[in-house]
Amino acid sequence: MSEPCKAIFLSQDPGAVARVFGGGRRARVEALMPTRPGCVRREELSAQAGELAQVEAAWSTWGMPALTEADLAHLPRLKAVFYAAGTVRAFAPVLLARGIIVCSAWRANALPVAEFAVAHILLALKQTLPQARAVRAARDWAAPARPPITGSYGATVGLIALGAAGRRVVELLRNFDVRVIAYDPGPGAEAAAGLGVEMVSLDDLFRRADVVSLHAPWLPQTEGMIGGAQLALLRPHATFINTARGAVVREEEMIEVLRRRPDVQAVLDVVHPEPPARSSALFDLPNVLLTPHIAGSAGNEVQRLADWMIEEGGRWIAGRPLRHAVTPALLAGMA
Repeated sequence: MSEPCKAIFLSQDPGAVARVFGGGRRARVEALMPTRPGCVRREELSAQAGELAQVEAAWSTWGMPALTEADLAHLPRLKAVFYAAGTVRAFAPVLLARGIIVCSAWRANALPVAEFAVAHILLALKQTLPQARAVRAARDWAAPARPPITGSYGATVGLIALGAAGRRVVELLRNFDVRVIAYDPGPGAEAAAGLGVEMVSLDDLFRRADVVSLHAPWLPQTEGMIGGAQLALLRPHATFINTARGAVVREEEMIEVLRRRPDVQAVLDVVHPEPPARSSALFDLPNVLLTPHIAGSAGNEVQRLADWMIEEGGRWIAGRPLRHAVTPALLAGMA
């Protein structure tokens, strides 16, 4: 007689599970504990309740449903959820209230965001986008509209928020001769401890930085935090990068500043809403680079999320301390 399954893959998007746990990663989960074949959707829980009675762990990724008390009644022994993706705000509160452990790979998801941001910080310090536009328009290296190049040596980079992504940006920028200043909407002094960055006010950051990179989560206290008043303070030929959340920026005010300041560049991987309306000026402004929310884990990067959660699952089974468990306090500050 086969051993009852003690783990399931739970998601409304089986395709996402297949991608994230591909390359043999599903087999690694199955090696940890008996696992039900396939992927369970929320609407299938009641029909499979008997089969799921012994389930203690659920692996998931994008598409994780927000389970109700009625749903959880079909998983009476569920003890832990290992989420191979980022924020868990949509589904974690009910689980945490019942004492179910929730682990998330959100810190792993911050790594490609930081890499994307650093790539664009370095490109911005070379004025890559406006230089390329000027050369294309003139069909000549001697384009009269080419802006002055700042260069990375001695440049100032301003970071807004020192969470997982912001801290990783600080680490990566240590390889370059730049000065890093930061503003954190949370406990700024504590966030800066040991990072070797100068904490400044939000307005001072926009005044001083050659490049501003936004990494703040979208929370009630950060919604609309960046407006035209701040963006208008940007230095000549400065660049604003947003890989966080579009709602942290007052978009219409940003557009107005970008219209008035063609010297300022904006690299926007996130907007609000997403996608923007087809009539949005963001598609037309020449000093905007708009990308479709690609800074986070994509392609083979998504499998790192699974790797982190499989390792976490192994620690949980062995009774070792967890590294990526989400606490109520941590949840309150998640995007």
